[in-house]
Amino acid sequence: MVRVIHTGDTHLGYRQYHSPERRQDFLDAFESVVEDAVAADVDAVVHAGDLYHDRRPGLRDILGTIDVLRPLREADIPFLAIVGNHEGTRDAQWLDLFETLGLAERLDETGRRVDDTTFYGLDYVPESKRPDLDYEFVESEAEHTALVSHGLFTPFAHANWNLDSVLGESNVDFDAVLLGDNHAADTAQVGDTWVTYCGSTERASASERDPRGYNVVEFDDGDVAISRKGIETRDFVFVDVDLGSEDGTEYVRERLRERDVEDAVVVVTVEGDGDTVTPADVERFGDERGALLTRVNDRREVETDEEVEVSFADPDEAVRERVRDLGLREASLDIDDTVRDGDLADSNVRERVKQRVEDVLDGEASTASDDEPAEQAQATTMEDFS
Repeated sequence: MVRVIHTGDTHLGYRQYHSPERRQDFLDAFESVVEDAVAADVDAVVHAGDLYHDRRPGLRDILGTIDVLRPLREADIPFLAIVGNHEGTRDAQWLDLFETLGLAERLDETGRRVDDTTFYGLDYVPESKRPDLDYEFVESEAEHTALVSHGLFTPFAHANWNLDSVLGESNVDFDAVLLGDNHAADTAQVGDTWVTYCGSTERASASERDPRGYNVVEFDDGDVAISRKGIETRDFVFVDVDLGSEDGTEYVRERLRERDVEDAVVVVTVEGDGDTVTPADVERFGDERGALLTRVNDRREVETDEEVEVSFADPDEAVRERVRDLGLREASLDIDDTVRDGDLADSNVRERVKQRVEDVLDGEASTASDDEPAEQAQATTMEDFS
């Protein structure tokens, strides 16, 4: 029997709500999965894409990933992974770096055999390029085969990738397809093939209300068994408020008083009628009650009597005036002027903006404090390791 942990959509480095604590939460959730894998002595950890949230993660996120993956190597548990849409598929990937360090293996069409099961990888492919795929894999003599991929596949909601076509055109008969991209865990069967999403390990949006976790997949004597294991993550407190005709901000505050929000992410959703709700007042009240942070989503259509004067005489000047009103830094104003400079050739705009941004980043990196080291001020690129 082969037993693996199927995880994905870890989105490491995501500074959700601009919160450094949330950035750490995503790493902690991934670490919980690895700790469970070592404790359970599984045969492999299979990651179905979007290891990182950004194509250019910070150095802190990369070093954190290395620290999390080391226990797997020490326990002789392979980390098998593919590339998701958040990571892109051009040139080298961070996954390739971890492979050179002996911390990971990138799955592809050649397959990776683990005892009597072979795992194949299909990185995320943009919709426009999918018609060119041939779904040709190196055939295996293993008893079981599994495809690991990333995308929104049928028969699940919001699908734009036909799994029937993938399975029908493939030269390998897969017993299971282990997927990433959909943050909601789900399992179905397409013909004789089990298909499952593991879901995300942390809540990447307020719509993800279900508990987070991962899949445990067992391949045994021709059968595939898929079970679910939850992990501890930071509490999200969802406060749904339906305002009556005379309700307003104070009513929302009352609903907040009824909930334990200590150290939680609080998401307040306002619907119904009632008076105008001031998000800043509600968010401040949540923070005063000990929440990590509070966010308000007012879904009502609020009418306003405010008059907005619009003139089409000089749209460029109107934009410049609005940019000045926003109080942006001087560098932002310079970039806006560069983009709008009619005398500057289009081919030179990109280079001019890039140079201005690099100048700003170099300046920030050289003046970074001990609490915010230079690697936070500048995103890391693959070239930094070459």
